[in-house]
Amino acid sequence: MSRIGKLPVDIPAGVTITVGDAEITVAGPKGTLQVAVQPNISTTVEGNQALVTRKDDEPKTRAWHGLQRALLNNAVQGVSKGFEKKLEINGVGFRLSGGGNQIEMALGFSHPVKYTAPAGVELKTEKMEITVSGIDKQKVGQVAAEIRSLKKPEPYKGKGIKYADEVIIRKAGKAGKK
Repeated sequence: MSRIGKLPVDIPAGVTITVGDAEITVAGPKGTLQVAVQPNISTTVEGNQALVTRKDDEPKTRAWHGLQRALLNNAVQGVSKGFEKKLEINGVGFRLSGGGNQIEMALGFSHPVKYTAPAGVELKTEKMEITVSGIDKQKVGQVAAEIRSLKKPEPYKGKGIKYADEVIIRKAGKAGKK
């Protein structure tokens, strides 16, 4: 039995789960999300918990078991609390402006870099920090990764865009002649 798949998903107050044939709809105070139903996996709602079970022991079904439970749990967390990732910009002359769903950055290129977030994701700027927030964990992570890829942190001076909790391992510069 999958260690993750066998755990029940706790449903907080204000969140409703509707199980359909092709998708599971999770509605809460922050919005609504749909989770696709994996083959040979069934979901039942009992009281304030959702249980995910599988119909057979095929290798693919066993793999989908934990995936289905994790996707359902992420949807429940998203519509109740939401998700956010913080990014920091480090570098001399780097600037940040904007908010809402579009930001503009000066990252040492000959032109300003503009980034527009997809629907359902909000960008907040404060000094040299970007906060990416939304109800869909996958979208929030993807947007944060796309923003980071605009100017990845380099190991010598640490300049670039990094996650707030990321540690950049620094390298020594050139060794002089002896």
